[in-house]
Amino acid sequence: MKRSGSVLVVCHCVLNANTKIYPLARYAGVFIEALEDYLKRGVGLIQLPCPEVTYLGMYRWGMTREQYDHPRFRRHCREIFEPILDHLVALDRAGCDIEGVVGMDGSPNCGVHTTCVGFTGGELDHRRVRSCLGNLRKIERFGVFMAIVREMLMQTGLQVRFGAVEEQGDNKGNEITW
Repeated sequence: MKRSGSVLVVCHCVLNANTKIYPLARYAGVFIEALEDYLKRGVGLIQLPCPEVTYLGMYRWGMTREQYDHPRFRRHCREIFEPILDHLVALDRAGCDIEGVVGMDGSPNCGVHTTCVGFTGGELDHRRVRSCLGNLRKIERFGVFMAIVREMLMQTGLQVRFGAVEEQGDNKGNEITW
């Protein structure tokens, strides 16, 4: 057997940029630069489901952490992570090393070091769009989904580190920051 015995858990959009809000994707499909070293070492990948797509679909608006931080959405996040958690527990029990969970910084759900906040409420029309965008900012905090993933992992006793990538337009410096 040539198993590496290692896996890396990655947020959905690292392996599939097509699920990102248009026009936020800065890479075509797989964020290869972020994963290249792991792939060369033979580390297996586990793709997390995208909580935004599974809850709101592909035609959703861009939203902030405050908008997602709701009891029903949090239950949804737990529901979609539960099968992945079972998989990780099984891998851990079989002696596999879970190298970490990788999020996407700046995301309201998958941010690890930073998440997006700044909701101001009300309807968006052409007059308010500019002022609403001006309120958006990144703060140092886990996104909603990653906070739940961390909580559920801790409840099982799995000690897993969290890191993240943050897209840069030039695809330079896009390694995982732990």
